[in-house]
Amino acid sequence: MDGVSRLVRLARLEGGVDVRCLLAGRFALDHPAAAPGEVPFHLVLDGRCTVTSGATSVELGPGDMVLLPHGGAHTVSAASGRRRRFEEEPGAVFPTRRTVGAEPELDLFCGHYRFEPGAGALLFRLLPPLVHVSLDAPACTLAGVLRGEAGVDGPGTGAIVAALCDALLAMALRSRPEQRLGEPALWTAMGDDVLGRVIAGIVDDPGEAWTIDRLAAAASMSRATFVRRFTARTGTTVATLVTAIRMMVAADLLTRSDHSVSRVASDVGYRSESAFGQAFHAALGTSPGRFRREALRVV
Repeated sequence: MDGVSRLVRLARLEGGVDVRCLLAGRFALDHPAAAPGEVPFHLVLDGRCTVTSGATSVELGPGDMVLLPHGGAHTVSAASGRRRRFEEEPGAVFPTRRTVGAEPELDLFCGHYRFEPGAGALLFRLLPPLVHVSLDAPACTLAGVLRGEAGVDGPGTGAIVAALCDALLAMALRSRPEQRLGEPALWTAMGDDVLGRVIAGIVDDPGEAWTIDRLAAAASMSRATFVRRFTARTGTTVATLVTAIRMMVAADLLTRSDHSVSRVASDVGYRSESAFGQAFHAALGTSPGRFRREALRVV
């Protein structure tokens, strides 16, 4: 399994649709900041709309998906046409918001991803506040299946919709630079096979001594070239990413294994439990022991 897939698995994500919007004319839908542990997304199948978060606005067209990894408040809107009333029809899995008295011009799915504390929080924290992706053909096919399931709204629809949402997220995270409108760098999708293999190596063996010199040698580059290329393609520094990956693996081990904190520290590359505890607290705001106790209390 590749590195990105392993980290997505560690995050224990669960996706779902909150509402399907079949709208016409002018509208503005305000979305408050997401609850802790949730990341909103919007997926356009037909038509156009605008997503505005803070000072950033992006135009979405057919096959576009926008993800708000930091859960910021935002508005979905369309500025042309007549403002019309819409009604919300209940459904077995999610409701449908439909304009009254007009054929829909926009087919929009609004939903969110829920993640557990630890690995999921770190995965999304490393992404930009807003990610805008133009989905490729396979992803658009999945989006079409999502529309079909929305029409069925019967037994099994909830499970199918959740699986489709998870697959669409993975496709967005692996997207190449030419698919990302505005071209933000994503550490999960560098468009660079060499760096991809280097990062996969860190994920596979986080306990190794991953110095910049060693990573540069693995990539067959000079230290300066490696650092420059890594930062440009991933949007983060080598040290930040190595630490984040180690903490994601550590969070998983603390909640999914009975290893001691000392053993977990060693497994992710720390010689002392104290140094590991400091790094873990800096990344997640709590100690490894308390993190484990709280996770077990939830279970």
